[in-house]
This record gives sequence, structure tokens and C-alpha cells, in this order.
Amino acid sequence: MKTIVTFGEIMGRMASPANLRLRQTRDFEITYAGAEASVAASICNFGGKSRYVTALPKHALAEACMDSLRAVGIETDSVLRTDKGRLGLYFLETGANQRPSNVIYDREDSAVAITPADQYDWEGIFDGAQWLHLSGITPALSMNAAEATLVAAQKAKAAGALVSIDLNFRGKLWKWDASKSTRELAQETMCQILPFIDVVIANEEDCHDVLGIQAGDTDVHSGSIDTSRYPDVARQLVKQFPNVSKVAITLRESLSASHNNWGAVLYDAKSDTPHFAPLDGDGNYQSYEIKNIVDRVGGGDSFAGGLIFALTTPELNEPSSAIKYAVAASCLKHSIKGDFNFSTRAEVEALMGGSASGRVVR
Repeated sequence: MKTIVTFGEIMGRMASPANLRLRQTRDFEITYAGAEASVAASICNFGGKSRYVTALPKHALAEACMDSLRAVGIETDSVLRTDKGRLGLYFLETGANQRPSNVIYDREDSAVAITPADQYDWEGIFDGAQWLHLSGITPALSMNAAEATLVAAQKAKAAGALVSIDLNFRGKLWKWDASKSTRELAQETMCQILPFIDVVIANEEDCHDVLGIQAGDTDVHSGSIDTSRYPDVARQLVKQFPNVSKVAITLRESLSASHNNWGAVLYDAKSDTPHFAPLDGDGNYQSYEIKNIVDRVGGGDSFAGGLIFALTTPELNEPSSAIKYAVAASCLKHSIKGDFNFSTRAEVEALMGGSASGRVVR
């Protein structure tokens, strides 16, 4: 089994307990997470091998980050420890019903943001690696982080690895060039990275925000989406970047902060075929209905981790199977507190097989 590499920033997650608002709480629940670290965690929890690459300062909180990675089996030998920069933070207020969740970032001058691309040992990082996963969050942090993301993709391709990226547009970031709007900077930067990408992962809004591609008149804030439009979104993306072999788009219908419908489509460019999941008994798309969401942060990352694991596992790598696995894995993540998906492969495959009642396993 070869290694899957992820590169990005891990932060301290400062969450208000239960559903308290940030201004109400005086005690925070502290964990450590970031998009690419969450993908690596999923892969390890499913039985795969992952190596995480980041830059962290030399202090006890960074050691706690390292401990959280090692605890799920992530290889950390390529984590760069620096004398400059800080540990990034984000503060999470978990919404409920009609009140949305809210995130406040505190990531300026973090170790990843200030570390130049040439400080990483890319040759060693990709030794024995078959895949690199990136996200659009890391290049949003700084010019240095954007350059490092681009170099990582280039070095991975040179080493013969496949490269995936989750577009992950974050409107609260992308501030490092004041001469451009957040969307302009995101589009300009990501269009430099995408020529080196094999698999693109996005949600309903990312393709529009980053590439100007929209699913017709679909309004993601209305609580319903027109799934028939998304294969065309994928085709438009592949037309712009013909190096892309697969496009996965998650389909989230947000009825409230606590109640979402969840599914996805995987477009295979070679066969020009979209594969939806989940399906009903007649083979038609029918989303998972997720009521009483425990924690939706990390849901997209659990999808990416499930997809990459499936695509690199021989018995799961057919597009129709891979998308079913990814959607089931990310559905289960919505029931788990924290960013990491602690679901096992057996649990994911049980849901794929129709075991959705939540009955006690004795």
C-alpha cells in the first residue's frame, strides 16, 4: 500500500461548547485540525497510509497538534518545525436550526503562511507516494503558501503521483493581495495550480466562486438543488482544464443548520459519465437525509478522504463504487464531534449496503 500525502495547515480549533454563541462562552473545547489533516485522518481510519506535510512552530501546542496526528496513524516525519511563525487558530460557533454556524479565523503569520516553498524536502516527501491532496484553503493564506501549494503539485506530478484538490473557496481568506478582490485572487491563483491536477473536488458554490462556472439557476441557499445541472458544471471544468480526469461535486441541501440532505456526483471525463450517490432501489439519485447534525465541520474533508481512499483501493476504485463510499463516509461524519472522521471502513460499507437505522450494534 503506497502513501497518500496531504499538504496544508493544521490549527487549534477553539469551539464553544454545545450550541453556545461565541460571546456566551468562557470555556472553549480545544482540538487540532485543518482540511488536509482531516483528509489524512480519514484515510488512516479507513486502513490506508497517509503522510501529512505542514510547518509548525517549536512549542508545546504544536506538539499537541503532532500528537493528534500520530494518534490516528498519520505519518509526521515530513512536518517542518520552524523558529518563526505561530500556530493558526479558528474559533467555531456551532449553529442550530435556522441559526447558521460561524467561523472566525486567526491565522495571520502562521508558520505555514510565512514558510517559503523551498524550505520543504519535496523529494523526500514524495518518496513512495502515489497521491497528493491539496485544498484551496492553503493558497488563500499568503503568497508563500500559494507558491508552496503550486510547487507541491508540480513536484508530485514529477514524482509520478496523482494530484487532487478541493477548491474550498473561503471568502474570509484570500486577503494577501489588496489590489484584487477575494474571488479575483482565488481565480488567478487556482488557475495556476489546476493544470497540475488530476481530480477536482468541489461543492455547489466553489466552481462558481473560483472558476465562474455555475449550475444554471440553482440557488444553494434555497434548500433544494437541481442535480441534473451538475454534470455540465464538471464538463465545463474539464473543458478549461483537460488534464482533469475526474470531478466530484458534493450536493448539500441545507434545510437548516441542523438538517441537511447530502449526496454527490463523480464525473468521469474519459467516459463522459456522471455517477451519483446515494441511489434508491430503482437506481435514481436519492440523497441521505441527515437530521440532528452533530458537527458538519469537516464533512467535505471526510468526503475527500473517502473518495481518495476508494479510488486507491482496487475493490472500490470504480467510479460508481468510489462515489458511494465517499458519500457514505461523509454522511457518517456529520454524527461525529470534531473535524476528524472516526468512522471505520466497515461502518461506511454497512451504510453503503443500506444499514441506516442507527440501531445499537451488540
